[in-house]
Amino acid sequence: MSNRVFQGVIMQMKEATDRTIGVIDTEGAIVSCSDSSLIGEKLPEAVVRLSSVPDSVVVVDQKTFKPLISWSAYFDYAVFVSGEDQIAHSLCVLAAVALNSAKNFYEEKHDKGTFVKNIITDNIMPGDVYIRAKELHFAADVQRVVFLVRQIGHADVSAIDVIQSIFTDKQQDFVLSVNETDIAIVKQLSATTTPAELTAIAASVEEKLRTELFLKCVVGIGTIASHLRELADSYKEAQVAIEVGKVFDTERSIISYDNLGIGRLIYQLPTTLCEIFLSEVFKKNSIESLDQETLFTINKFFENNLNVSETSRKLFVHRNTLVYRLERIKKLTGLDLREFDHAIVFKVALMVKKYLNSRENRMI
Repeated sequence: MSNRVFQGVIMQMKEATDRTIGVIDTEGAIVSCSDSSLIGEKLPEAVVRLSSVPDSVVVVDQKTFKPLISWSAYFDYAVFVSGEDQIAHSLCVLAAVALNSAKNFYEEKHDKGTFVKNIITDNIMPGDVYIRAKELHFAADVQRVVFLVRQIGHADVSAIDVIQSIFTDKQQDFVLSVNETDIAIVKQLSATTTPAELTAIAASVEEKLRTELFLKCVVGIGTIASHLRELADSYKEAQVAIEVGKVFDTERSIISYDNLGIGRLIYQLPTTLCEIFLSEVFKKNSIESLDQETLFTINKFFENNLNVSETSRKLFVHRNTLVYRLERIKKLTGLDLREFDHAIVFKVALMVKKYLNSRENRMI
């Protein structure tokens, strides 16, 4: 909330009375006042009294106080008028009406972004979401999705301005700085928005940052939220999409939570369970016994859908050479990659090993 808004209203009221009128915050500090010399002083006793009797007019140290309307259980600001008489009481109530109107107008115009940021970061109680949304005239039952843009390498503070130039409707779409590298985009959607359209939006953001600021970034896409209370889940899913993509899809810059596949499941497993799985799969020899050439052959075999002829062509080797390599892998691991069930187990094992390696590197 801008204290300048309070100060503007108070200075207009100053002309109608010789009483001192001011506003304190939750710490008891005077943030606006008709007597500017008092700004910055603290009135801690008033905070104690106001907190114990919310929504009431109280008298403390020859001043009359009334809390301003707040969307939380506690007051954010309170107005005070010098004096303890009926005139002070009446002036305090009138001042509260005027300041509440100014406060609501300001918040409706400027604080929707803060409200949305508090939702996605779980910085607001679920019950307060409904109250606050109503105060801000914020539609709750509208489809929205969270995109998380993470800058890779060096970060640029101009990135948020570049992204805001794409999302021009600031009453429906919100571009929020989360930390030094992350920017969250909360976009309102139509009922017919498709996954392909979400990917296209994310791609336009990535391209604009790359071409205008020469920034490398990855964009995570959460699932569509049909209500405000689901936005926090969409944000967390966008985070997971980036983290899982960093392990299993290092070449992709656009990653959707809905398309993570088995990688999402592996990412949620405890490392001890992953290690047990690997030891059970590779009873003969550990996965470390496979050299880089062998692993490259295996990955190409998977990329070509277990087709021996197509894989040998892509590897520029004779078909019999590839068959020999697959036989050697079978002797080392006990798994025949030409059999579908064995291939699935081996593929999952490779992903589990990749996940464990990423966890080790993160701890170093």
